[in-house]
Amino acid sequence: MIKWDYEYKVGFLMSGTPSNDPGPRPLGVIGRLKARARALKTETYALYLAGRDRRTPWHARLLAAAVVAYALSPIDLIPDFIPVLGYLDDLILIPLGLTLAIRMVPEEVMRECRERAREELDGRAPRGWYAAAVIAAVWLALLLWIALTVYRRLG
Repeated sequence: MIKWDYEYKVGFLMSGTPSNDPGPRPLGVIGRLKARARALKTETYALYLAGRDRRTPWHARLLAAAVVAYALSPIDLIPDFIPVLGYLDDLILIPLGLTLAIRMVPEEVMRECRERAREELDGRAPRGWYAAAVIAAVWLALLLWIALTVYRRLG
């Protein structure tokens, strides 16, 4: 049995595993969820890169743009404050859209984009201020269009 001495505690706290442990421990539920979230972030960014690649067919580019815009958008189809249903789009629609869009992108392009996404992200979030501004402008235009339509019908 491993003795809980100072070196063991410090080694465990710093690395996540005890200093004399032969390898990493199996991930718990939270660890698996974090790993899946990192993979989802990488896949989303890789799909963004694939959507900008000239070798990607136009229909795949269109779907990739829609999926990435929805995944990065702060506005959800179903608001998150609605119990259970609020997270339904985050848990089902985004992974489903990513899967469909990735299947439409040529394998070689997707492989290169995944490698590039891993290199560029490397543990940090992408800084897509331009993309965020475009998404915000699209949502603002949509809200303006809805407001004008309602105003014309009522007034």
